Amino acid sequence: MKIYGHRSFGNPRRVAIFLDEKGVDLPFEPVDLGAGAHKTPDFLAKNPAGQVPVLELDDGTCIAETQAICRYLEDLYPEPNLMGVDSLERALIEMWQRRVEFGVFSSGRYYVRHCTRMGSRLEPVQIPAWGELNREWAPEQMQSLDRRLAKSRFLSGERFSVADITLIFALQGVTARGGVSVPDDCEGLKRWLRDVSARPSVAATAPPGD
Repeated sequence: MKIYGHRSFGNPRRVAIFLDEKGVDLPFEPVDLGAGAHKTPDFLAKNPAGQVPVLELDDGTCIAETQAICRYLEDLYPEPNLMGVDSLERALIEMWQRRVEFGVFSSGRYYVRHCTRMGSRLEPVQIPAWGELNREWAPEQMQSLDRRLAKSRFLSGERFSVADITLIFALQGVTARGGVSVPDDCEGLKRWLRDVSARPSVAATAPPGD
């Protein structure tokens, strides 16, 4: 098996953290998005959406979408569990995962794609006003997460999960690149950020210079 994408950049980093948490070593094959390598016929045959990451199995089967890849890997390597051990925990993790994805993650992502030079290589038409509006929403999304983390060690409870991986990627990978930092009064979120940033899986996959 191998994963298309750079283990320190973009959504492939989420998969890299997931694998490191499980102690599983899979090769990553970088894809030069700036040069349009994700739009070549060969790559589109693996993922018609033209996005990374893509997990290619030994038989040539390709699985795209970060969460789908993590679900497959969770079944292959069930310990340590990162997606829930019973119905309730699985539901809670999925709930927080979705809240992060549609909240602070989306806000930062839209800003980067519509208001930065890097985003111009990924977005056919940039709409700066849309990006700026999303940037303004980011602190509000962080306040909501802070209320949760003021009373919970991790998003879904006392265990680190895939929802926390999505959040650390959002804060370090997209929101920070939009120049949005955690508000000073978000003590719970800041405590969580310190704790999770120190995890070996997160430190090992940090982009150069971070």
